[in-house]
Amino acid sequence: MKPVYTPGYRPLLFLLIIAVVMQCSVGAASAEKPGHSEELLQKTYQKNRGRLESSSFGLPLFLESVEQDDAVHVDVYGLFHYPFSSVVNALTVPAHWCDIVALHPNIKACTYRELADSRRLTLYVGRKEFQTPEDTRQIRYRYRNVDQKPGYLDIMLSAGEGPFGTRDHKMRFEALAIGEGTTFVHVSYTYIDSVALRLASKLYFATLGRRKAGFTVTGTDGSGNPVYIGGPRGSIERNAVRYYFAIQSFMHTSHHPEQTRFNVSINEWYDLTARYKKQLFDLEKKDYLRSKTKEHKNQLLLQQQIETAHN
Repeated sequence: MKPVYTPGYRPLLFLLIIAVVMQCSVGAASAEKPGHSEELLQKTYQKNRGRLESSSFGLPLFLESVEQDDAVHVDVYGLFHYPFSSVVNALTVPAHWCDIVALHPNIKACTYRELADSRRLTLYVGRKEFQTPEDTRQIRYRYRNVDQKPGYLDIMLSAGEGPFGTRDHKMRFEALAIGEGTTFVHVSYTYIDSVALRLASKLYFATLGRRKAGFTVTGTDGSGNPVYIGGPRGSIERNAVRYYFAIQSFMHTSHHPEQTRFNVSINEWYDLTARYKKQLFDLEKKDYLRSKTKEHKNQLLLQQQIETAHN
């Protein structure tokens, strides 16, 4: 039997697909923002120590975003209360990044491969609700340590192609040792946009996404309450924070046995994001935990298939 399409079904489906792309994107830029060196990251920390101590997040964390024409760039900075060596040990393992990104509601699975000349991650991108890997879109990233030295780490995940004609996706993580048990970290993401996605995202934020809010305060309403940025910039801010919390959650649970670590991480991640319900609420906790538990089983199966085929 052929499927029956009700009026408006296809436009709605298209907008939902656009929503998925926007939810998974952490930043957009017409060109890659110059990377931070160790010296520049040190200057950023010194300049913003006050912001870390009195952050509106209620955590040692701050966010910066810039929007110009159709380009958006978001950077998230914060403090991890872990020694730099612990951060290095956890985040220089490509397999760990799969358990990090999989905390995001729209990442349905992640697999990794060690090739002769590179290390690769494949992200399976879908809706917030449970989906099998077969029903998702794949984005293939290359993992590399751009720079690693005593007291400084720079990791890049890059993909040449993404959904809807986007390209040159680059997720960056930097870490700087600033004390015996504290590390200053920076998370950012850039990609080159496509005309199709720009046009579709404008339609999405005029309809389904019109009430979505980011973290930058643009003013106050008649009652004196803060008004937050919306549109693509708000979407990018939300997801930059989601991924930052995913890395933080992995660090918080890295001491747990590998067999139970993911289950602890999804609880940790949800509780962190629940502090910012206006921006980050997607699913009830029971629904998120149920979906992620099932999706993680699929992820383990996919990884096992890769390793079996390789052997």
